[in-house]
Amino acid sequence: MSAPEAASERATRLRRELARHDRLYYVEGSPEIADAEYDLLFRELVELEREHPELAVESSPTRRVGAPLEEGRGFEKVRHEVPMLSIDSLFGEEEVREFEGRILRFLGMESGEGLAWSVEPKFDGVSASLLYDGGRLVRGVTRGDGQVGEDVTANLRTVRNLPLELEASARSLPELLEVRGEILIERGRFDAFNERRVAAGSAPLANPRNATSGALRRNDPAEVARYPLELHVWAAPRVEGTAFASQTETYRALEEWGLPLSGHARRVIGLGECLAYHSAMEASRDEIPFDLDGIVAKLDDFELRERLGRTARAMRWQYAHKFTAREATSTLRAIEVSVGNNGRLTPRAHVDAVGIGGVSVRHATLHNADYVQALGLRVGDRVFLRRAGDVIPQITGVSRKAPSAAPAGWRDGVPQDLLGPDGAVAPGVFWRWRAKFAAPTTCPACGAEAVTEGKYSRCPNLHACPPQLVGRTVLLAGRDGFDIARIGEKQIRQLFETGLLEAPADLFHLDRDPTRLEALVGLERWGEKSVEHLFAEIEQRREVPFARYLVALSIPEVGRATARLLADHFGSLENLAAAEEEELVAIDGIGPEVARTVLEWFADPSNRAVIARLTEGGVRIAAVAKARGEGPFTGKAVVFTGSLSGMTRAEAKQRVESGGGRVASSVSARTDYLVVGGKPGSKARKAEELGVEVLTEEAFLKVLGEDAAAGEEG
Repeated sequence: MSAPEAASERATRLRRELARHDRLYYVEGSPEIADAEYDLLFRELVELEREHPELAVESSPTRRVGAPLEEGRGFEKVRHEVPMLSIDSLFGEEEVREFEGRILRFLGMESGEGLAWSVEPKFDGVSASLLYDGGRLVRGVTRGDGQVGEDVTANLRTVRNLPLELEASARSLPELLEVRGEILIERGRFDAFNERRVAAGSAPLANPRNATSGALRRNDPAEVARYPLELHVWAAPRVEGTAFASQTETYRALEEWGLPLSGHARRVIGLGECLAYHSAMEASRDEIPFDLDGIVAKLDDFELRERLGRTARAMRWQYAHKFTAREATSTLRAIEVSVGNNGRLTPRAHVDAVGIGGVSVRHATLHNADYVQALGLRVGDRVFLRRAGDVIPQITGVSRKAPSAAPAGWRDGVPQDLLGPDGAVAPGVFWRWRAKFAAPTTCPACGAEAVTEGKYSRCPNLHACPPQLVGRTVLLAGRDGFDIARIGEKQIRQLFETGLLEAPADLFHLDRDPTRLEALVGLERWGEKSVEHLFAEIEQRREVPFARYLVALSIPEVGRATARLLADHFGSLENLAAAEEEELVAIDGIGPEVARTVLEWFADPSNRAVIARLTEGGVRIAAVAKARGEGPFTGKAVVFTGSLSGMTRAEAKQRVESGGGRVASSVSARTDYLVVGGKPGSKARKAEELGVEVLTEEAFLKVLGEDAAAGEEG
């Protein structure tokens, strides 16, 4: 054997051996050799690849740490082939049983006692998608907004329990495999990592999740490699070259291919066992070395998942059952009136900093004046705090009333962010000892007279109130809007304060006015390069999908999911602006309140001026092909009434959508077909009045290309 051949064979053997030891150490927790022995093998491979550069393949353990990104270059955007949707979060047994009831109704089942579920912890980490082609890692992408993420492959390659090449000894490899999982830091390792940071003169990080998120967005993989990150896989949405019938079967294959699972997943039968698993995990949450905030339960059977499908934001076949929120107590320092993006005036509590579930909490929501009154809060009270769903801090009650006399120096303890430039307490802040909150009569930011809307107060000065302008601009530039990453809330506030922005749509005029370029460069923390990079990104983001354009407009009640429904139904801004309430409420998922809000928004001339200003700034709505397939109902609107005998209503809806159509909830002049089952009601009469074609269930199946018998069997 020649020397090059011997070197190649030895390098191959070393790579396999090191990969095996990585798996034993990081995945199975049963190392066979000491760290010093591992280091000797690793150094030998490094030397071999240095002497023979042609042997240094991308999947080599020596290539985990790549080169840093070029200065000023961001992460590439990648569209997920299969969207990374949200999971319905449920709180309490009653909500879980309601969820099961919806599934059973959808499937036409009377009982769920025999349903198999795959249950596992819901870790509080950062979700990522990994793509393996021919068994080798080729791409790693963050979740992003669920539709588009960022390519962080180089950073994910540093995660030591993440295999760069899949194990093929126990099972044949798939042609292509996409897996999804959670990137995490174990609590003990996080504490040790923080100790090293402090010793080196750096500030400690708040919690493992924030540390993980920050690590994955660093530009230098060598820095990411310092973080004790690890991966726990929880899904495989794409597998080509082989097929599985259940989650349990999939997990078995993933484990054989060397992918790390949590080790806590179980297959259980019936909802009772799901609830028992939740109780057991909650009781032992402190014994598990990772932060978790609940459990995830998924139907094990893939055929049932296929039947159930998805909603606009989540899969119907899985849910997250959250744990009881963590609680703590602290002192209520002040209550301020905060101004939301659309003018809602909300009381916000400032408390002495307290740790809850690993997070330092200084603020908490108080919802509205009625909520504050029901709690009987006064400034200075000792209060109970919890993180709802382990995320949003809330005040839930009074632990101890504030005594009559204020402690010395109380005024000096008012939080700094509630003080103006002159040191005086800002308007709209209740800070005096034992002060009671009262619903605001004027906006604390602009002085406009507040209007009452049910339990809430609102500032009507939509287009001149500074916090509203800043907030809506942040939303416009944010990830769900135009996704302009180089400008955040602090910079946006600075631009409004200096007069460079007067309205959100002005953002797209910054790069078209030479005087603004000069003024920007002269601002604190802005330089010529940063301004150039911002302008380049603004130019790239002028074209945006219709749904994200709608989110960016800050229409009340129109978030990401609702925007997608509207965009999918109307297809253009012109069609939506001309819509009537009847057509809006006919969309499955749009209620009367949202419909009225949308109509009122488009009827307001100042809002239409926002659209005109965006258009003047070169903003374009991208033409995006609809996700629905072609079929017998392509472009048609279908309404159902009465009970169907051969399928559930949900399954019928799914067949229409698979056939290219859309399902509405009420009959209008734009309805193409009304499908009638047993005991049709007022919809049938209205269809007759409007001349809408009526189909029996048998006729509906014929349009689909099915016969009645097939429908009954389905």
